[in-house]
Amino acid sequence: MTIVLDTWALIAHLRDEEAAGRIREAWIREGAAMCSINLGEALYLEMRARGPEGADGTIERARQELNLVHPDWELVTAAARIKAGGGLSFADAFCIATAERMAAPLWTGDPEIVDRAQELRCQVKDLRQL
Repeated sequence: MTIVLDTWALIAHLRDEEAAGRIREAWIREGAAMCSINLGEALYLEMRARGPEGADGTIERARQELNLVHPDWELVTAAARIKAGGGLSFADAFCIATAERMAAPLWTGDPEIVDRAQELRCQVKDLRQL
């Protein structure tokens, strides 16, 4: 089964943070998907942290290894419904809608998503937990 990564998870992987090993293992074992909206969010965060030149290559390598999900109208509508519920960014709504569509677990450490896990129609793996 594929896992869905949100921006928090991809950044943790790229920056070799505490959850990086678990993310890499699952990515290799099961495959990883990500909404292109969330990959764009990771790109601008990496541009801010590393500059455009450093970010481009890093995100491009990740893009080539991910199963990218590009939003169609149904995914946009699903994300809008999630966002309308309040308390989440639109980018968060896209990763949740992607996980729901794929019936796959969403891997994140984002407290805004984790705190709403019981309300979501997908499994949420809290990467802050050991």
